[in-house]
Amino acid sequence: MTATLRKWRAVFSIYFQDGIAYRASGLIWVTTDVATAVTMPLVWAAASKSGPLGGFTSSDFILYYLCMLFLGSFIMSHIMWELAMEIKEGQFSTMLLRPMSFYQLNFFRNLSWRVIRPVLFAPFFFALLFAYRGLLTHAVVHVSPAFLLSVFMGHLVSFTFVMMMAMLALFTQEVTSIFELYYIPMLFLSGQLFPIAMLPDWAGKLAKLFPFYFMTGAPTEILIGRVTGSGITNVLMTQAAWIAVCYVVSRVLWSKGLKHYTGVGM
Repeated sequence: MTATLRKWRAVFSIYFQDGIAYRASGLIWVTTDVATAVTMPLVWAAASKSGPLGGFTSSDFILYYLCMLFLGSFIMSHIMWELAMEIKEGQFSTMLLRPMSFYQLNFFRNLSWRVIRPVLFAPFFFALLFAYRGLLTHAVVHVSPAFLLSVFMGHLVSFTFVMMMAMLALFTQEVTSIFELYYIPMLFLSGQLFPIAMLPDWAGKLAKLFPFYFMTGAPTEILIGRVTGSGITNVLMTQAAWIAVCYVVSRVLWSKGLKHYTGVGM
């Protein structure tokens, strides 16, 4: 167990240092979140001036988006792009020879960047809190062990899902179109474009049949107090179920995909 922990720490440290070394590129990615944090709260706040929409007031919308973007900077994983390229170029072969499972290696590789990104986003986050302070006078957040667990579980849902998609690169060299299609349902059903409560009842129920809401939407709603009590338990149980499903499917694709992998490179 001690040896395993040392391996995890070493991999995390290596990729953490790599992420710090390229802070400028990280800041460029963070600015995309900043643009959303500036525009979307104002749009929905203006739309709700005549009355609450989906139970959200102007203050609620601003708090929702700021919390969503900050949590999303840790939760959301996009590692499938790098893995697909490494598989295509044959670099994947070296990963098979390392004294650590492919899944563990990429979990800590991904986690290192997920830790760095919120730190890069934090100054912008606090600047936005200051800018919107007049509209957040009654804002309340609910930080609890259950909330923190839901954030980590949301990250695992996202990670296992994109790892499942990355395994498709073992079967075909061109998977970027599939990855691009992933962002369409993810943005609409995760709550990143708008709260799920804004959807019609049937659409809201449909959204909760997919894993996307349980990545960022559910932890955000727990934080701002829209999901409480038994609802939190249901969220955690559903997150655990999706983690298990995505992991099992990714392992099946892994075992079958290795038989198709040639490792010829570019």
